[in-house]
Amino acid sequence: MAKNKTTATEVHVIDFINSYVDTEQKKADSLQLIALMSEWSGFEPKMWGPTIIGFGSYHYKYASGHEGDAPLIGFSPRKAEFSLYVFSATEENKHLLDNLGKFKMGKACIYIKKLSDINIDALKKICEATFDYLEKLHECACRQK
Repeated sequence: MAKNKTTATEVHVIDFINSYVDTEQKKADSLQLIALMSEWSGFEPKMWGPTIIGFGSYHYKYASGHEGDAPLIGFSPRKAEFSLYVFSATEENKHLLDNLGKFKMGKACIYIKKLSDINIDALKKICEATFDYLEKLHECACRQK
Protein backbone atom coordinates (compact mmCIF):
# COMPACT_ATOMS: atom_id res chain seq x y z
CA MET A 1 0.00 0.00 0.00
CA ALA A 2 1.29 3.47 -0.87
CA LYS A 3 2.52 5.70 1.94
CA ASN A 4 0.52 8.89 2.59
CA LYS A 5 2.32 12.01 1.34
CA THR A 6 0.44 14.45 3.54
CA THR A 7 1.42 13.73 7.12
CA ALA A 8 2.06 15.98 10.08
CA THR A 9 5.58 17.41 10.25
CA GLU A 10 7.68 19.25 12.81
CA VAL A 11 8.18 22.34 10.61
CA HIS A 12 7.21 25.52 12.47
CA VAL A 13 4.17 27.17 10.83
CA ILE A 14 5.47 30.75 11.12
CA ASP A 15 8.84 29.71 9.65
CA PHE A 16 6.95 28.19 6.71
CA ILE A 17 4.90 31.35 6.16
CA ASN A 18 7.95 33.61 6.34
CA SER A 19 9.91 31.49 3.87
CA TYR A 20 7.13 30.47 1.47
CA VAL A 21 4.55 33.25 1.27
CA ASP A 22 5.69 35.96 -1.14
CA THR A 23 3.36 38.92 -0.53
CA GLU A 24 2.51 40.94 2.56
CA GLN A 25 -1.24 40.58 1.85
CA LYS A 26 -0.98 36.79 1.67
CA LYS A 27 1.08 36.75 4.90
CA ALA A 28 -1.54 38.87 6.66
CA ASP A 29 -4.37 36.66 5.34
CA SER A 30 -2.43 33.54 6.40
CA LEU A 31 -1.98 34.85 9.94
CA GLN A 32 -5.66 35.77 10.12
CA LEU A 33 -6.68 32.30 8.90
CA ILE A 34 -4.42 30.75 11.54
CA ALA A 35 -6.08 32.80 14.28
CA LEU A 36 -9.60 32.02 13.05
CA MET A 37 -9.07 28.31 12.45
CA SER A 38 -7.29 27.92 15.81
CA GLU A 39 -10.24 29.55 17.55
CA TRP A 40 -12.89 27.58 15.66
CA SER A 41 -11.18 24.19 15.96
CA GLY A 42 -9.61 24.54 19.40
CA PHE A 43 -6.30 23.28 17.96
CA GLU A 44 -2.95 24.94 17.32
CA PRO A 45 -1.69 25.01 13.71
CA LYS A 46 0.60 22.26 12.50
CA MET A 47 2.28 21.69 9.16
CA TRP A 48 0.98 18.76 7.10
CA GLY A 49 3.27 17.87 4.26
CA PRO A 50 5.35 20.70 2.83
CA THR A 51 2.62 23.35 2.34
CA ILE A 52 -0.61 22.63 4.27
CA ILE A 53 -1.35 24.27 7.61
CA GLY A 54 -3.78 22.01 9.47
CA PHE A 55 -5.74 22.10 12.70
CA GLY A 56 -6.49 18.97 14.70
CA SER A 57 -6.67 15.58 13.04
CA TYR A 58 -8.90 12.63 12.34
CA HIS A 59 -8.30 9.06 11.26
CA TYR A 60 -9.94 7.77 8.09
CA LYS A 61 -10.23 4.29 6.66
CA TYR A 62 -11.68 3.54 3.24
CA ALA A 63 -13.38 0.34 2.12
CA SER A 64 -10.28 -0.33 -0.02
CA GLY A 65 -8.26 -0.65 3.17
CA HIS A 66 -6.38 2.63 2.63
CA GLU A 67 -6.21 4.59 5.86
CA GLY A 68 -4.41 7.50 7.42
CA ASP A 69 -4.69 10.74 9.31
CA ALA A 70 -5.65 14.16 8.00
CA PRO A 71 -6.25 17.60 9.49
CA LEU A 72 -9.82 18.47 10.48
CA ILE A 73 -9.54 21.76 8.63
CA GLY A 74 -6.65 23.57 7.02
CA PHE A 75 -5.34 25.75 4.25
CA SER A 76 -2.39 26.28 1.99
CA PRO A 77 -1.22 29.74 0.89
CA ARG A 78 -0.32 28.63 -2.62
CA LYS A 79 1.26 31.06 -5.10
CA ALA A 80 -1.87 31.75 -7.19
CA GLU A 81 -4.52 31.43 -4.48
CA PHE A 82 -5.39 29.94 -1.12
CA SER A 83 -6.56 26.34 -0.97
CA LEU A 84 -9.02 25.94 1.92
CA TYR A 85 -9.50 22.39 3.19
CA VAL A 86 -12.67 23.06 5.14
CA PHE A 87 -15.67 21.62 3.36
CA SER A 88 -17.38 18.25 3.53
CA ALA A 89 -19.48 18.13 0.39
CA THR A 90 -22.77 16.62 1.49
CA GLU A 91 -26.28 17.45 0.35
CA GLU A 92 -27.10 19.09 3.69
CA ASN A 93 -23.93 21.22 3.60
CA LYS A 94 -24.02 22.54 0.01
CA HIS A 95 -26.22 25.51 0.95
CA LEU A 96 -23.40 26.80 3.18
CA LEU A 97 -21.49 27.83 0.07
CA ASP A 98 -24.28 30.21 -1.00
CA ASN A 99 -23.08 33.02 1.28
CA LEU A 100 -19.34 32.36 1.11
CA GLY A 101 -18.52 34.99 -1.50
CA LYS A 102 -16.01 34.83 -4.36
CA PHE A 103 -14.45 31.34 -4.64
CA LYS A 104 -13.88 28.38 -6.94
CA MET A 105 -14.63 24.82 -5.94
CA GLY A 106 -12.03 22.12 -6.45
CA LYS A 107 -12.33 18.39 -5.92
CA ALA A 108 -11.16 18.55 -2.31
CA CYS A 109 -10.86 22.23 -1.53
CA ILE A 110 -12.18 25.75 -1.94
CA TYR A 111 -9.96 28.24 -3.79
CA ILE A 112 -9.91 31.93 -2.89
CA LYS A 113 -7.62 34.76 -4.00
CA LYS A 114 -7.75 36.70 -0.74
CA LEU A 115 -9.60 36.58 2.55
CA SER A 116 -11.50 39.80 1.85
CA ASP A 117 -13.25 38.01 -1.05
CA ILE A 118 -15.22 35.80 1.33
CA ASN A 119 -17.68 36.05 4.19
CA ILE A 120 -15.85 34.99 7.38
CA ASP A 121 -19.12 34.08 9.17
CA ALA A 122 -20.01 31.74 6.29
CA LEU A 123 -16.52 30.19 6.46
CA LYS A 124 -16.99 29.58 10.19
CA LYS A 125 -20.31 27.81 9.55
CA ILE A 126 -18.65 25.64 6.89
CA CYS A 127 -15.89 24.68 9.32
CA GLU A 128 -18.39 23.87 12.08
CA ALA A 129 -20.42 21.67 9.72
CA THR A 130 -17.20 19.88 8.76
CA PHE A 131 -16.36 19.21 12.44
CA ASP A 132 -19.84 17.73 12.91
CA TYR A 133 -19.53 15.60 9.77
CA LEU A 134 -16.09 14.26 10.68
CA GLU A 135 -17.11 13.54 14.27
CA LYS A 136 -20.00 11.40 13.04
CA LEU A 137 -18.02 9.42 10.46
CA HIS A 138 -14.42 9.19 11.67
CA GLU A 139 -12.31 8.68 14.76
CA CYS A 140 -11.53 12.20 15.90
CA ALA A 141 -11.45 14.51 18.82
CA CYS A 142 -13.02 17.21 16.70
CA ARG A 143 -13.39 19.71 19.49
CA GLN A 144 -11.04 20.43 22.37
CA LYS A 145 -13.37 23.05 23.75
